[in-house]
Amino acid sequence: MNEFFRRFSHQVAQVTGSSSAFIAAFSVIIVWLLTGPIFGFSDTWQLVINTGTTIVTFLMVFLIQNAQNRDAKALHLKLDELIRAVKEARNEVIDLEEGTDAEIETLEREFRAIHQTSRGTP
Repeated sequence: MNEFFRRFSHQVAQVTGSSSAFIAAFSVIIVWLLTGPIFGFSDTWQLVINTGTTIVTFLMVFLIQNAQNRDAKALHLKLDELIRAVKEARNEVIDLEEGTDAEIETLEREFRAIHQTSRGTP
């Protein structure tokens, strides 16, 4: 089931992130607007678009979040491999995303100081 959901969410993220999907969604909105006078801009006419967009948005949040989680995890693993492979790199930054906010802020200040020193500003 997990593998099916992974493949499905990846495919949906690919398709919905395309210009064709945007054009299709925009076309649905245009058709809905054009049918407004036919239905007298009724409450039901408004409810159709509100319900449709709510359902699509609700489902898309889970699918896109799944795809983003996988991408972020893969990126972290690639960076961890690079850190491990470079002898001068500090292995303690591997899995830094699991660190506390204080640890991350301390490291950020350290890197900011290194950056400013390299630019010649104190």
